Amino acid sequence: MWIMSTGADVVFLAVVAARFLLPLAIPYLPLPAVLACLVLDGVDQTIFQTFGYEPPGYQSYDKAMDVYYLSIAYLSTLRNWTSPTAFRISRFLFFYRLAGALLFEITQARWLLLVFPNVFEYFFIAYEMIRTRWSPVTVLTTWWLTTAAAIWIMVKLPQEWWLHVAQLDLTDEIAAHHWILALIAALLAGLAGTFQRVIRPRLRPADWDWRIRPEPLPEQIDEAHEQSAWRIRYDAVWSWNTSEKALLLGLICCVFAQMLPDFTGTTTELFAGVGVAVVLNAAISLAVARRNWTIRSTARAFAARLLLMIALASAGDWLLGRRLDGYETLFFLTMISLITTLHDRWRPIHGYRTVTARAPST
Repeated sequence: MWIMSTGADVVFLAVVAARFLLPLAIPYLPLPAVLACLVLDGVDQTIFQTFGYEPPGYQSYDKAMDVYYLSIAYLSTLRNWTSPTAFRISRFLFFYRLAGALLFEITQARWLLLVFPNVFEYFFIAYEMIRTRWSPVTVLTTWWLTTAAAIWIMVKLPQEWWLHVAQLDLTDEIAAHHWILALIAALLAGLAGTFQRVIRPRLRPADWDWRIRPEPLPEQIDEAHEQSAWRIRYDAVWSWNTSEKALLLGLICCVFAQMLPDFTGTTTELFAGVGVAVVLNAAISLAVARRNWTIRSTARAFAARLLLMIALASAGDWLLGRRLDGYETLFFLTMISLITTLHDRWRPIHGYRTVTARAPST
């Protein structure tokens, strides 16, 4: 039995806070931030064990934090990615995995994680590694498809089977079978040799020096008021943008709901409630944009939207004669406000790139 203490509280809160805050760096330092999230995801249990703690129910928090960090990574593709083909592939991989994660949480059938592997994560890393030296828009569609297929078949299927179907722990297996470590070293050496002899000689000269930060945003859409103007021109309450936000947040909140012990609603009710909140959010944000009320700071825009969502939820519960569910409601409203704020800020950037790419050259 794990007994809470001051030390346990500090360690637990520090790890959870790091897993919540670190993904927010992904849009601005994509590759280092994603790799840091991967490392933290891999060592969080070791940190608890080092301090002699076993947080109850942390597996649910762990899965929820994985979904959250991948969602921020997906939103950053709206802001940063310049290759339309790579973006479309990553969008499919992300929503495919998210749907599989929800099915798994509902059914607890582990084989679903093998059918819906998390290919998006490594595809994101592959894109960002390429972008450090080459322009992604010059990479052929066949290469992006081959990369996704290779990650799916050669990396994620074995990994998902090992971790989620066979439920094996690499550390324990290495301790029991020392030859596994030698096999891993041989595989890494083989991959390095293949890269040096087969892949590297075929790489074309780099387009630029090492770039860790993403490419600068187009000047025509890099300010908050320009993004609002784009939404006024191209967006609507009933639109693909609103549908995507509703689907994204519905899946995320339903996955998160599985970890909340006091949540008593059904998946259908939650999905419908999130959809209504997203539509109301879209209507209000578009009305504000049409009045040219723009908040330049993303953090302040998020805070304002959260306060608005809390006010609307409180008013709705008062009219229906109910009471807010406390922390659970605040949790969902925070997620809705954060995701919709980032989506509204960065979807116009992706839309601008798409429109300009389709425009005939003059």
